[in-house]
Amino acid sequence: MRLLITGGAGFIGSELVRRLVATGDHDVTVLDKLSYAGNLANLSSLVETQRWRFVQGDICDRDLVRELAAETDAIINLAAESHVDRSLRDPGGFIHTDVFGTWVLIEAAREARHERFLQVSTDEVYGEVMTGRVTEDAPFLPRSPYSASKAGAELQIRAYMETYGFPAVITRGSNTYGHNQYPEKIVPLFIVNALEGRALPIYGDGSAVRDYLHVSDHAAAIECVLTAGTPGLAYNVASGNEISGVAMCDAILSATGAAESLKSFVRDRPGHDSRYAVDTSRIEALGWRPLVAFDEGLASTVAWYSSNREWWQRLRDPDYWAFYTDTFVEVRGSVTPTVARTHSAAP
Repeated sequence: MRLLITGGAGFIGSELVRRLVATGDHDVTVLDKLSYAGNLANLSSLVETQRWRFVQGDICDRDLVRELAAETDAIINLAAESHVDRSLRDPGGFIHTDVFGTWVLIEAAREARHERFLQVSTDEVYGEVMTGRVTEDAPFLPRSPYSASKAGAELQIRAYMETYGFPAVITRGSNTYGHNQYPEKIVPLFIVNALEGRALPIYGDGSAVRDYLHVSDHAAAIECVLTAGTPGLAYNVASGNEISGVAMCDAILSATGAAESLKSFVRDRPGHDSRYAVDTSRIEALGWRPLVAFDEGLASTVAWYSSNREWWQRLRDPDYWAFYTDTFVEVRGSVTPTVARTHSAAP
């Protein structure tokens, strides 16, 4: 297929683009706004590769999206505002990109008579899952502006499925980690802080649990659903690696050899979900399985950030530090200048 991949210069998007271009089965157009979390360097390994091109632009630009949709057969939408902490400060920006932007894409895809539309969503649309694991038929109970914006995008797609027979599939992924992730989410934030001797911030008492999925497994799941998913269905994507904030901190301190004294507890996030857990039977029936064990994936991720300091150091511009210091409030008072005030950011 001729694929339009939005958000393709981001963390998960660039992994997917590299994977699909490597197979040689698709012609890929990447559309990315290159906001703070989009990074063209993530695609630098493809510079000499044929069968893909890059277009800088916004999914909310209706004329541009129509033009690109007319030249392609299917859209994979990974473009989104995706950081919960930022959504608490700017809900409107999340609604604009995640809801309106998704509508622009699905309307253009319908107009161009695309054969497939794949929306990359999140397990956060279900809200807290206190016990067991939820299936794709569970109700939406989002508890943050971010998760509400992703639920809103999905509901639009559902309406187009029912009203127009729109050929869409949806993936709902768990917390994803790995190389090339902007250092605001918990795993890269903890790693780069540990490498620099800064505090590793833990929300509240550190008991909140997330299911951590390696980015290569997430990209493989998206490709699986693109090629084998049933139109009209959503597919949960997770690894079964349930890890608390405290346990993640301990694992990264151990992996980096950083001092235990860097562990720091910070003010909890408003409306912080205590646990996410999803049932993945539906996608496993398509043949997908997570292949990267957590210990292996974390070790390779730490090694990547250790070897690519220039990549992440240059991303931390004044806007990053302004957000960092404004958001991350240490519970037990002030900290020394060499240990920055931080907290962990949920994916």
